[in-house]
Amino acid sequence: MRRDIVPAGADSLSYEIREIVVIAEILEKMGLPLIHENIGDPVAKGEKIEQWIRDEIKKLLDLEISWAYCNTQGIPKTREFLAERTNKIGGIQITKDDIYFFNGLGDAVAKIFGFLKREARVIGPTPAYSTHSSAEAAHSGYEHLTYKLDPDNNWEPDVEEIYNKAKYNDSIAGILAINPHNPTGSTISRDRLKRICEIAEELDLFVICDEIYSELVYSSGETTRLAEVIGNACGISLRGISKEIPWPGSRCGWMEVYNKDKDPQFAKYIETILKAKRLEVCSTTLPQMSIPYILGNEKYPAHLKKRTARYEKRAKEAKAIFDNTPGIKFIEPKGAFYMAILFEDNMINATKTLAIDNPEVKAKIESLCNGKSIADDKRFVYYLLGSTGIITVPLTSFYSKINGIRLTLLEENDEKRLEVFTTIRNKMIEYIQS
Repeated sequence: MRRDIVPAGADSLSYEIREIVVIAEILEKMGLPLIHENIGDPVAKGEKIEQWIRDEIKKLLDLEISWAYCNTQGIPKTREFLAERTNKIGGIQITKDDIYFFNGLGDAVAKIFGFLKREARVIGPTPAYSTHSSAEAAHSGYEHLTYKLDPDNNWEPDVEEIYNKAKYNDSIAGILAINPHNPTGSTISRDRLKRICEIAEELDLFVICDEIYSELVYSSGETTRLAEVIGNACGISLRGISKEIPWPGSRCGWMEVYNKDKDPQFAKYIETILKAKRLEVCSTTLPQMSIPYILGNEKYPAHLKKRTARYEKRAKEAKAIFDNTPGIKFIEPKGAFYMAILFEDNMINATKTLAIDNPEVKAKIESLCNGKSIADDKRFVYYLLGSTGIITVPLTSFYSKINGIRLTLLEENDEKRLEVFTTIRNKMIEYIQS
């Protein structure tokens, strides 16, 4: 082109969770059967949607309005319902006018960072979730700004690091938290989440809290919503139905905005996001309409409790397999349906390999790894894929310097799930010893 048309942050748009599938599909054509442990889709892993949920949605299909456009900000009845649910937990009180619907939280994240002034930065956790870290880096044109989650302290955020970085870097306008966290399955203690909000209030920042998994917290975890501790700080909570119903194909998420009346710049920023939504007319109608009927159903609390208990049980299964294994570190998750399995320091390097029986697959994996500068854990992920067909995601792809892999707790077949976990554990040991 006669002009450079690629934006400064284009190279930051990376999503390893799905990019590795491109490699896997090449290997599949070479005769390698695949086992997907990379994507957090409960339905794809065999979870059946309960009949009563299906019945509620079927009723809505007969309403003509469910096929039409809806209010740009979201269906008023649904927003009223969600505002009442938030108000019941205590803390800040909101109205339907503080809720904004999007075509999934990916759409919300794109708008949040896409309409933020380029010089305004948001500091987020490492390990990061790729959608957030890529969007923040792409909007600014620089590397994503991060604070550490400590694996030796249940992945809790380092609030002093947040404070010092935000205080002495005046480009930072916001703080991102993910609670429960993807990719580690950790939760943030109430005191630390409250401290993050206090820092935001003191330094005149806003808080974004991705709470898509907030209804999937284990009995061993701590449940705290941003609305409970936001105080007088400006904030945005990101929520949706894709993980808890679960209905990932609905592409239905929303943001709850807190204290926009306390800062005119923040209020103008939120209004800019709404104006951008008006250009799209509206978000998905049918999933929005279903929310009061599903989340408000008397069966819904038991539905959530059953699903959460199932993931907690699987996390304990994984602990029994991975914990106390030389060279491997396992931090038991407290929520969502992910876990991070870490390599201890100096356990892996660019000389390690795994045996691969299929010569064509072996040649492809070697071509991806040999003579190229790739992260040590990504090298392991390639060799694991080539030797077993199991697709995982390297932890360094979550904007982290810690070597490890992310696994899901979604496989519904009990025997297959335990077999996959055991195989991965054995391959990690084999890789370390190679």
